[in-house]
Amino acid sequence: MSFSKWIGAALGWSFGGPIGAIIGMALGSFVDNATDNKGPLIGERQTGRSRQRTRQSHPYNRPQKRPRTQSGDFEVSLLILASIIIKADGKQDQRELDFVRQQFTNMYGKERANHAFELFKRVSKQNVSMRQVCMQIKQMMDHASRLQLLHFLFGIAKADGIVTEDELRQIYTMSGYLGINNRDYESIKAMFYSSINNAYKVLEIDKSVSDDEVKKAYRKMAKKYHPDRLGHLGEEHQEGAEAKFRQVQEAYEHIQKERGFK
Repeated sequence: MSFSKWIGAALGWSFGGPIGAIIGMALGSFVDNATDNKGPLIGERQTGRSRQRTRQSHPYNRPQKRPRTQSGDFEVSLLILASIIIKADGKQDQRELDFVRQQFTNMYGKERANHAFELFKRVSKQNVSMRQVCMQIKQMMDHASRLQLLHFLFGIAKADGIVTEDELRQIYTMSGYLGINNRDYESIKAMFYSSINNAYKVLEIDKSVSDDEVKKAYRKMAKKYHPDRLGHLGEEHQEGAEAKFRQVQEAYEHIQKERGFK
């Protein structure tokens, strides 16, 4: 599959608005012989419709109804936000870049990952407005998918062994723009740190709660982070969803063992 055909197939609601502008600029003069190959460029997903007409009818310009997030929309959102996190501490660490490439390979396969990483490198050269991008994602993407984005971003930041203060500040700011509340932010953050109270933070509870409240919190979090909530993104995202779900289970089991209840 050519790069231009992949782009045409990958994007749904993420064409249009600030994200569409970023992707359009990233492509630049690189058209992969699209004219000769008749491969669709960004937004040209329906024969006979111009890019301008596509933009006018795009759901981003009709905010009253949230469209269903597809794998390509998640993928593009992820690579743009990842480019911001990787530059947060003023340098691009090779371990973080390798993590992004490996995660894309695991999720999408080698060919699609290569296309995504090529786009990622082009986006990384831009000065991206984090607020504008996050506001578009908040408006268009479901809550479960936004939580998965946050989980992935912490994984990138931790890939070099430590989450710096600059990275942490960027992720925290992103989470606010994405409409993720502080309890959810602290829950996902706790999955990447080791401390005595992290299991309670993952379950979004205080250490002073009763055993029954621990059980209730576990049921609530297991439902919130269940992989089925991300089924609409396709099988390629199930591994990441399951990893987050396992961390909730492990937090609960840790508290069970600590308190001695079943």
